[in-house]
Amino acid sequence: MSQDLEARLKFAVDIAKQAGELGMKYFREVDKLTVESKGHQDLVSNADRELELFIRAAINEAYPGDGIVGEEHAPVASSTGYDWVLDPIDGTANFVRGIPAWTVVIACTKDGRTVVGAVHEPSSGETFYGRKGGGAFVNGKTMRASPATRMTEGSIGIGFSNRVEAAKVLPLMRDIMAEGGVFFRNASGALMLAYVAAGRLLGYAEEHMNAWDCLAALLLVEEAGGTIVEPDPATVLQDGTLVICAGKGIFPKLRQFSLDAFKL
Repeated sequence: MSQDLEARLKFAVDIAKQAGELGMKYFREVDKLTVESKGHQDLVSNADRELELFIRAAINEAYPGDGIVGEEHAPVASSTGYDWVLDPIDGTANFVRGIPAWTVVIACTKDGRTVVGAVHEPSSGETFYGRKGGGAFVNGKTMRASPATRMTEGSIGIGFSNRVEAAKVLPLMRDIMAEGGVFFRNASGALMLAYVAAGRLLGYAEEHMNAWDCLAALLLVEEAGGTIVEPDPATVLQDGTLVICAGKGIFPKLRQFSLDAFKL
């Protein structure tokens, strides 16, 4: 099993990097992109679609029986129990405006549980990756979630989307600031989650994320010693999930603040 996961992890990292190189070609000529709006801060470009087709073709060749769940194209059913879950460009709102904070995200799940995750940020050349039971790394260096016990020791990532009532994040921001903390947002949920795994952010909370935006990096947070709200493997691929994660010392308070704010 571990050998198979290592092979799948290597594949995910390699394809994420290759897709990132392709994405950078579009990013350098961002003024030539065709961009459509799917709602507030929810954009799609021809680059998103081309990158997803590239990744899907690679998966079909390497793992033809596996399922594929992606943001821009229809899902492919699995005959193996494995599903690849991908977002070709997480942070499209940044991408189309020339802001270098966007990622290629690839996860692999087995029966709905994440076993491999890769988050590649082409602009910085950083790749965050790991497999179940194998640790989490950024460019070969082991990642550790923050050991902080107080919110004054760093920043908390906060996300929101047009799928929920955005104003619900305001009580969360208020409670974090009342603890002496600071909130952080860069419009790429996968990247902020990867920063939690790397110990750069204390934690992250969002009322709802799609599977392709969060599963890869949530695995990395766990493998880096952090704590997460576990997604439901029966529903996460189709319906998405609540996301709350942090280093162990911050998680209990962030979880309570988030549940209070989201009224869950």
